[in-house]
Amino acid sequence: MTSDLHARVTRLPIEDKVRLLTGRTGWVLHESPEAGLLPITVSDGPAGVRGTEATEQEHSASTPSPTAVAAAWDTGLMERVGRFFAAEARRKDVDVVLAPVLNLHRSPVGGRHFECFSEDPLLTGELGAAFVRAVQGKGVGACVKHFVGNETEYERTSYRARIDERTLREVYLPPFEAALAAGAWTVMAAYNGVDDGVESNSMTDHHRLLTGLLKGELGFDGVVVSDWTAARSTAPSANAGLDLVMPGPRGPWAEGDALLRAVRSGEVPESVVDDKVVRILRLAARVGKLDHDTSPAVEGEDERVLLREIGSRGHVLLRNEGGLLPVAVEGVRRIALIGPNAVDAYTQGGGSAHVNSKYLVSPAEGLREALPEGVELTVVRGGDPRRFLPAASLDVVTSLGATLLDASGEPVGAPELDRTAFHLGVDDPRAVRAVVTADLRLTRRGLHQVEVGVVGRHTVRVDGGVLAEGGRTASDAEILESRHSHPDGPRTGVEVDAPRTVRVEIDVEVADFGGFGRGVVAQIRHLPPGPSEEEEIAEAVRAAEEADVAIVVVGTNDEVESEGYDRPTLALPGRQDELVRRVAAANPRTAVVVNAGAPVLLPWLDEVPAVLWSWFGGHEYGHALADTLTGRSEPTGRLPWTLPRDHADAAVMDTRPHDGVMAYDEGVFVGYRAYDRDGREPHRPFGFGLGYTDWEITGASLDGALPERDGGLLDGPVRVTATLANTGARPGRHVVQVYVEPPADGAGTTRPVRSLAAFASVRAEPGEEATVRLDVPPRAFAVWDTATHAWRTPKGAYRLAVGSSSRSVAHRLSLDL
Repeated sequence: MTSDLHARVTRLPIEDKVRLLTGRTGWVLHESPEAGLLPITVSDGPAGVRGTEATEQEHSASTPSPTAVAAAWDTGLMERVGRFFAAEARRKDVDVVLAPVLNLHRSPVGGRHFECFSEDPLLTGELGAAFVRAVQGKGVGACVKHFVGNETEYERTSYRARIDERTLREVYLPPFEAALAAGAWTVMAAYNGVDDGVESNSMTDHHRLLTGLLKGELGFDGVVVSDWTAARSTAPSANAGLDLVMPGPRGPWAEGDALLRAVRSGEVPESVVDDKVVRILRLAARVGKLDHDTSPAVEGEDERVLLREIGSRGHVLLRNEGGLLPVAVEGVRRIALIGPNAVDAYTQGGGSAHVNSKYLVSPAEGLREALPEGVELTVVRGGDPRRFLPAASLDVVTSLGATLLDASGEPVGAPELDRTAFHLGVDDPRAVRAVVTADLRLTRRGLHQVEVGVVGRHTVRVDGGVLAEGGRTASDAEILESRHSHPDGPRTGVEVDAPRTVRVEIDVEVADFGGFGRGVVAQIRHLPPGPSEEEEIAEAVRAAEEADVAIVVVGTNDEVESEGYDRPTLALPGRQDELVRRVAAANPRTAVVVNAGAPVLLPWLDEVPAVLWSWFGGHEYGHALADTLTGRSEPTGRLPWTLPRDHADAAVMDTRPHDGVMAYDEGVFVGYRAYDRDGREPHRPFGFGLGYTDWEITGASLDGALPERDGGLLDGPVRVTATLANTGARPGRHVVQVYVEPPADGAGTTRPVRSLAAFASVRAEPGEEATVRLDVPPRAFAVWDTATHAWRTPKGAYRLAVGSSSRSVAHRLSLDL
C-alpha cells in the first residue's frame, strides 16, 4: 500500500501536492483526481457529530458529555458510543470525527473539562482507546486531541505549557499512546506551545514532539492536523511534522503560495511535502475515499434507547441516606421539582462540542412520563443564576431585519434573521457594516429589561437614543475565547404602563474572524417583569413544604462551562446553595440533582438526604434522569475525578499563564494523587459512587506467576482475580478498581501513594457472586528515568490495592519485583 501511495504522489506536480495540505473549506479537504483522492470530510464530535456547513443546522444526536460516559468506567459502553458515532458520521457523510479529547482534568476549574474523560491518565487512555477502536472499526476516522499539554482555556492559543520530561511521559502522554496503540488515524496538534525542557515551541511547530516522538518513536503513520487556525508559521510548521492546516482555504501554507515558495526556495524539502501527501492518501484509503467511494453505511443502535441508557449509566450517587432514592412513587401523591436547571437543564457544554439537537427531553417531561397517574408534579424555578438576560422571544418581536452596507454606506444585501441571538456569516467582501433593527412589542405592565450584546465596534440605539458605542475591532480571538457566545453589552430598563413598541438598532462592523470567516455576531435580550429572586425562592420553599418529595436540580450553564474560558470559581452560580438549604429545611425528603460537567462545590452535600450527579445528559437527559430517580435504572457511575470540599483542596486552582508560561510544577501529582500526598480528605474521592444495591469485594488474589523483567519493564501484565458479591436486593453494577502502591524508590524518585492500574465494570443479580480478572500493565509499576530517558521498574515490595475507590480498599496484595 505505502509504495503505491508514494507512486501516486510522484505523479503530482508540486503545486498540486501543496494544495492538498490546506483544507478546501472549514470541514472538507481538497480532492485530487490524478491521485485518486476523493474529498474527505471532517466534523466536530466530542458530544455528537455536528456535520459540515451544509448540514450543521440539521438534527444531530446530542450524546451525554464525555465526562458522563467516562463516569460509567466501562470500555464496553464506550465502544457502543464509538459505533454510534460512526453511524452518525456516515449518516452525515462525515469521514473523520474530531474526537476523543484526551487531555486531563489537571485543575477542577477547567472550562472545557466536560469534553475530557478524567483526571487520571490510565482511565482516560483506556476509554479513549475503546472509542478509537469502535469508531474506526466501522470505517470512520478518529482524531485524538489536543496533542499535548492543552489543559486550560486561558490564553489557550499562546501559552507555553512547561512540562518536565517525567511528567510528560507518566501523565500527559499515556492517553495518546493508548489511542495510537488502538490505531488512531489522525492526531490534532493543540493551540498551545510546550516547553519539554529541550525544545520550547508552539505545538504546530514542535519538531521534537511531532516528528521525533509522535511519528518517530511512537511510529504514528497517520495525519497530524492543526487545531482550527492554530498553525501560524510556514516552513517551521511544515518541517516540524504538521501535515494538514485547517481550516481552509486560507492559512499560513496557502495564502500567497507561502508553502510552495518555501519548497522552491529549499526551506522545506519536497520529500517532506511528499510524506504529508502520502499520509493524507493513506487516510483516504482507510475511510473509503481513495479511487472510489467505498465508505460503508453503518447501522447504529436506536438513538433514544442508547442515549437514555448511557445517561443513566453515568449518573453518580453521592449520598443516599435512608434510601430516599429511588423515589417510591407508589406512595407519593405530590412531587415538587425545583431549581433553575429543572426548568432549563444544561445538556451539553459550550463551544465546538455543541450540536443542534432535534429535541430535548426536560426533567419535567421525563418525570411526568415516568410517574404513575395521579402523582402531581409541581415545577418551580427558584431563581435565575445567569448573568445575562435571555434572548428576546420571537413572541415579542414584530420585525427583525439586517442590512449590509459597503464602505460608502450603500446597501449591498439584506440577509434574513430568524432569531434574536445570531452569528450571521457574510461572504460578500464589499460588506463592511451591518445595521440590525428589531421591534419589540411589550405589553406586560411593569419594568422590562432590554440588553444588547455585540461583538466588534458598534453603536447601539434604543428608541433612537444611543445606549452604547465603541468596542474593539474583532478577530478570531472572539471565537477562540468564546466571547461570541455571550457578548457583553449594555442593559436598560423600559417602564411599560400601556402596550408599546421598542425599537432596537445595532450598527456594527462586519468582523473578520480569520479562519472562521467574516460575519456579524449580536444578541438582543429581553426580560419581562416578574417575581424577584427572593420571591422565586420563597415560592420554591412553599412548593417543597406541600410535597411528599422535593427534587432540586442545580448546576452550571453555558455561561459557566464552555470552550474558551476557565471558571473563576467552583461555586454554583447565583443563590443555588441557599435554595438547596432552604428547600431541604422545608422538606426532610429532599433529593438534589447536580447538572454539571465538571466539579462544583457542594457545601450542603452531607446535610441533605440524597445527592445525584447527572452530568450534561444530551437530548435524552430528562428520560435518563427520570429512569434513575424512579428506579427504572440504577446509577452505576463512579467519579472520574476528585470532588473537592473547598477551593483550597485543589492542588491546582490557578490556570492563568504567567508571562505566557503555564508551569506544570505539580508534576505527576494530579487529582487524587495530590490529595493522597498531602493527606487531605476530599468531599468524595476519585472512583467513588454508590448504587441502589450493596456490594462486597469478597476476595482478591494474584493469578499465575509474576512476569519477568524485560529491560526496564516487566515482560507482561500482573494478573489479578477479584470476587465480589451483590449483597443487596436488586441487580446492579460495581466497578472494581486496582491501584499500585509502590515501594520507596532507592533512586530517590518520589511517587504517588497509589495510582490507578486496572478497572472493570461487573454486573450481578441479587445474591450472586461474580469473578473478574484484571491485568495490571507493566507500565503501572515503572517510572520514567530522566537520566537514561527510558522506563525503569524500581525493585522492592509493591502492593496492589483492590477496592471501590481511591480511598476505599477492600484487599491488598503484596508482590516483590
